[in-house]
Amino acid sequence: MQELLAIVTITTLAVISPGPDFAMVSRNSLLHSRRAGALTALGIALGVWVHVGYTLLGVGLLIRESIQLYAALKLLGALYLIWLGVRMLRSRTHDAPAPNAPNAPVARGDLAALRAGFLTNALNPKCTVFVVSLFLQVVGPDTPLAIKLGYGAFVSGAHLLWFALVALLFSQGAVRARLLRWRVAIDRAFGALLVGFGAVLAGSALRR
Repeated sequence: MQELLAIVTITTLAVISPGPDFAMVSRNSLLHSRRAGALTALGIALGVWVHVGYTLLGVGLLIRESIQLYAALKLLGALYLIWLGVRMLRSRTHDAPAPNAPNAPVARGDLAALRAGFLTNALNPKCTVFVVSLFLQVVGPDTPLAIKLGYGAFVSGAHLLWFALVALLFSQGAVRARLLRWRVAIDRAFGALLVGFGAVLAGSALRR
C-alpha cells in the first residue's frame, strides 16, 4: 500500500508540472481542435509505455548508470523539441482564416496529432528520469511483474486523463474564440517554449 501511495503521489505531481507535453496538447487543442488535443494526449499516454517498457526490461538501470548514454538520449530529445519549436516559430498561422470562416483549414490530421504527442513524450528526457527513478527507487525488486505493469498503466492513464482535461479546457468555445485572436503570438510563444526546453536540455547534456 505504501508503494502504491508513493506511485500515485509522485505521478500526480509529475504529470501536472508544466513541460513539453503540456505545451503540445494545449497548442494543438487551441490552434487545431479538441479532437487533435485529445489525440495528442493519447499519443503522450502511449509514449509513457516506451519508458515503462525499457525500464522493466532493465535498460532503465543502464540509462541511469551510463552518463554517456543518458546524455545522448537527452541530446536527442532536446534536438526534437528544438525542431518542433522552430517549426512553430516559422509557421504561417497568420495566413490562415479564422476557425469559423467559410474556407477554414482542415483540422490537424489524426495521425499527425497522435504522432506529435507520442514523440514529444517518448523523446522527453524529463519523462525518462521520472519513470526510471519511479520504478528503480520506489517499486521494490520483488514486486510481481503484473503489479509493475499495473503501475505502468496507472502512470499512462494519469497522463491521458490530465492532458485530455487540458485539451478540453483549451478547446472550449468561449476560451478558444478569445485566444485565437492571438493565435500568431500563441504559436510563437509555444514554439519559443519548446526551443527553450530543448536548449536547456541540450546544454545540460553537452556539459556532461
